[in-house]
Formats: sequence, structure tokens, C-alpha cells
Amino acid sequence: MIKPKPFILIVDDDPAVCKSLGFFFKQKGFNPVLASNPKEAFDALPEFQFSCVILDMNFKIETTGEDGLKTLSKIKKDYPKLPVILFTGWGTMELAIEGMKRGASDFVSKPWENDHLLKTVNTAIELAKEKPQKQKFSKSSERKKLDLEYNFSKIIGQDSKLLEVLETVGRVAQTDAPILIMGESGTGKELIAEAIHLNSPRKANEFVKVNLGGISQSLFESEMFGHKKGAFTGAHTDRIGRFALADKGSIFLDEMGELDLSSQVKLLRVLQERKFEVLGSSKTEKADFRVISATNKVLPELVSEGKFREDLFFRINLITVYLPSLRERKEDVPLLAQHFLDQLSESYGIPSKGISEEAMNWLKNQPLKGNIRELKNWVESTVLMSKNETLEVEDFKTNPTYVNAFKDDELETEFLPEGFNLEQMEELMVKKALEAHDYKIAPAAKALGISRNALYRKIEKYNLSDA
Repeated sequence: MIKPKPFILIVDDDPAVCKSLGFFFKQKGFNPVLASNPKEAFDALPEFQFSCVILDMNFKIETTGEDGLKTLSKIKKDYPKLPVILFTGWGTMELAIEGMKRGASDFVSKPWENDHLLKTVNTAIELAKEKPQKQKFSKSSERKKLDLEYNFSKIIGQDSKLLEVLETVGRVAQTDAPILIMGESGTGKELIAEAIHLNSPRKANEFVKVNLGGISQSLFESEMFGHKKGAFTGAHTDRIGRFALADKGSIFLDEMGELDLSSQVKLLRVLQERKFEVLGSSKTEKADFRVISATNKVLPELVSEGKFREDLFFRINLITVYLPSLRERKEDVPLLAQHFLDQLSESYGIPSKGISEEAMNWLKNQPLKGNIRELKNWVESTVLMSKNETLEVEDFKTNPTYVNAFKDDELETEFLPEGFNLEQMEELMVKKALEAHDYKIAPAAKALGISRNALYRKIEKYNLSDA
């Protein structure tokens, strides 16, 4: 049976653009329908079952983009699941952001590159597909079902919140959509990023990992774009940049929230155009890469504070994956702990040890503020320190690496008075964080998981000071 060609609606008042795009998409297996203005577009929409719309933003002498935005809003109102890609030679980034807010799938600037536009269209179509109705399975059965379909071999767990993340990852991995992974430190964001790559059509090519928090502003261009010998003092040899290494593969930009504003501007241009200049060379280079970003910061909050560019935020998070903390998936603690025990026995060649049921239940109820990373270090160090074949609660409590930290946790539990309301609890937590960090704002805010400005507001609200 021959698969029918998908219909694509191209709306542009420039006949040359319409014909050029129509010819290109016809070659690529689409049925293009051309419209020179919004009225023609709305006449065509009920006639065909379109898979995607490419919409120009300006149909008058003015280049405000208002016509395009109005047309977009009406299309999304009448056909909410139909992906619309904005297409303009005059649009500002603010206009593109407004379009994304109104439901556009993506935006492409003129002059365009055919390959990039085709990938954008295919990605939008793939993401718009209905999620299949899920059957009800047990957690272990659902995990096995996912493992048969995707490669999640490095990810341990079967909690429903994790399984929901894995289902999303498997579905969107097939596209080139930029993905933002958000979650606390130690939750396994890098493993999720790698799983996206391993389940994508790019899996045979490079998966390039970059810790943006570890790159200084002065070295950003050299690290990311590369440099030629002699481009600056100390450049004794040519260096290939990370984006060039990621060509035809994926690039993982970790600690995105740590990137300074100057570097954000440079990164935005590369993500928009897939072009960059190697330091010391006047030649523009191209690279074809899939972008996966991660952060433990709340980026929308940084955007509102002016610390993170809104246009970059919209560029990197077409799909956002929220990775739950280990506290939210406690039932996975025994699976992870056993996995670390097995790994340790294999790595160090020591006899395999076990964890008693009482100790395992106790572990599940610990704060584990460092999430999986903390659990791994705790289990491994306890195994190496204990002489017992089966680890008990006392083995974990007396582990010198963790004894002080967990004494503090136990004291916290005993110290909190009964009958406190939420506001009183918040005041107490803020006060204790300030005292613990000698009233230094930055570390206290980090410990509380809020911004410095938010902490200043709470200090003022509760009239707290070191006086």
C-alpha cells in the first residue's frame, strides 16, 4: 500500500518564495498547497488535512508581523494540533518569541537553508503526532515494555514518574527538537541526555558533553568554536571546537543556567544559524547537531531577573523534561542501592554485600539532598568501611563520610516545633540557612534553592538580620 503524501500549506505573499518552497517540498515527498495571503490560507485549511503550515509574518508594506500573529492565533484556535512554523525576513527575536507564546512550533529566518527548513518541518510534524493511548501495566511490566522499544540500559528505576520521563524521551528522541532537561543536582540529567542521543537517528555519531559552568567567558569561543594556531597568545596548535565535533551528532550543554550573558549571545547565534567562525579564521563553518541542554536552575526565574536571555530560553526548550528528585521516587532507592552494590563488587573485586530490609527502608526515608549521586557515594563508602556482610542502619549512620551530615538531619527533625504553619516554617528555614552560612547571601540562597533576590525579599519580610 502506497503511503499518501502529507499536505503542507505554504503562506507567503512573494510568488517566488511560494514557488521555490512548493517545488522543494514536492521533491521531498509532500503535497504543497500555496497561498499568497491569510484569506487564501483560511479557504484552503478546511479543504485538506494539512500536516504543517509554513506562515510568512508580513503581508503588507509594514513589517510589524501583526498580520502573521493574527493569522497564527486564528489557525491555532481553529486547528490547535496543527503545527505552524513562522517564516520571515523582517522579524525581530521579540516577534518570534511572541509567536512561540501563541503556539508556533518554531521559526525560520529568511534567507533560509532548505535542509534546515525540512528538518524543522519534519520535527514539528513528528512532535504533533498524538501520543498512543497507554495500556495499564504494572511498573515492572511497563519498564520492560520500554526497554524492548528503546535503549535505556544505563537508567535504573521503575517509578511511575521516571517511566513517564522515559516514555517522553523515547518519543522525542527520534526528532531533532531541542530538549531542555531540568532537575536537581545528582538526578541523572546527563544519563537522560545520553539516552536521547542513543535512541535518535544520530546515535552512530558523536555525543559531545560540555559543562558550561566550567568554561570561562574568555575561553568560551575557543572551546565551543575552536581556534587556529596563533589566534591568541598560547594558541600553539589548531583546536577543533565542540560544535564541530558534534557535527551529525548531538551536543549536551550542561549547567546552562551558569552561562554568562555575553556567551549566551554567541551561543544563540550558533543555535539559530548552525554557523560559527573559528577564532583566527575568517571562514564561516557549518555544523549539523542536535542540542540537548540541562540545568538545575529555574530558568524562567533567571529570565525574569534579566540573568538569562528569553530568546535563548525559547530556542533551547521546545521540549522540556523535568527529572524527579530521588525523594519523589523513593521506591527506586532499593533498585539503585542494589545496582551500586553490584557495580562495586565488580569494580573492586570484593565479595558482594547485601543491605538488610530495615536498612533499605531507612535509606528510602533519608533526605538524599544530593539525589542519586549522594546515594551512590553513601552506599559505596559504607560498603568499603563496614566489615559486615549485610549492611545495617548502624553501618550507614556511623559512616565517617556522612555521620555529621545525618546527625544534623536528625537534629532538624527533633528541633522543629509542632503546630507550625507554613509561613512560620519558612521563616525558620530561612533563619537557619542564614545562620549556617554566616549570613552570606549567595550560599544561603543556594542551600534554600532560591535566588538571591528572593532571599533578600524573605529577609525583609521576616525582618531577619545578623545584628
